[in-house]
Amino acid sequence: MELKSAAEIVSSGGTATPIPETRGERLLRWAEALERLGPARLHTLWRTEFALREARAGLRTENSPLSAAYADPVLRIAGLADDSYAEAKRFFQLTDYELHWVVCYCHYGETLSAEAAARQVRALAQRPAGGGWFARVFLGRAA
Repeated sequence: MELKSAAEIVSSGGTATPIPETRGERLLRWAEALERLGPARLHTLWRTEFALREARAGLRTENSPLSAAYADPVLRIAGLADDSYAEAKRFFQLTDYELHWVVCYCHYGETLSAEAAARQVRALAQRPAGGGWFARVFLGRAA
């Protein structure tokens, strides 16, 4: 791939793919990457809500919704550095609560379909950064 400018990437087919710059654009690109996997089963992360902050930051597993995002070359060019929990949280501007709903074992068991993960990510793309109503009501944050 040849980088045409800071705002777009040119594929070998000659069509330009914009680099996602906003939270919503990045989340939609992640959802698309998951949708391309169809019904494939992806591994979840074990009990993210109970892990200590330092341990949670480094959580990762092969063949997960996070590794699907990292496998996307456009998201890597946009700045996704790896497939860890902390990096996904930073890059996609997600709260622990939001990311928990996409990747945690407690919601899906050991695996979930890529399609189910894509639905969760698409739903997050429709919400404001910072947790939306949940953060305002329960965490006292302004949206």
